[in-house]
Amino acid sequence: MTRATVTKSSGNIFRDLAFSDEKSAELILKSNLLQAVQDTVKSRGWKQVEAAIQLGIDQAKISKLMAGQMAGFSIERLVHFLSLLGQDVVVTVRQAPRGRRRGTVRTKAIKISV
Repeated sequence: MTRATVTKSSGNIFRDLAFSDEKSAELILKSNLLQAVQDTVKSRGWKQVEAAIQLGIDQAKISKLMAGQMAGFSIERLVHFLSLLGQDVVVTVRQAPRGRRRGTVRTKAIKISV
């Protein structure tokens, strides 16, 4: 039996998949916003058609969102969807600590309530 090689994650799946720092930061933000949209729709028990009506898009696009497909959805569009769903999106910009040349991108979702 062959043993699998295990590599410890850096904590950033997109960086681990060899995306650039810039692209991985964008994808982390995008995936967390997408997750917040999914969580909100699921917590309300909506069918895809109901969610599509609320967001002003067709059911096929909701199907892609709920399946986790990020292609075709910009960060701005996902933020707009969250706003339409009654969710506040807060962005904080601050100086990176000394000794770190670049900043980081992180998101924090607070439990979605109906």
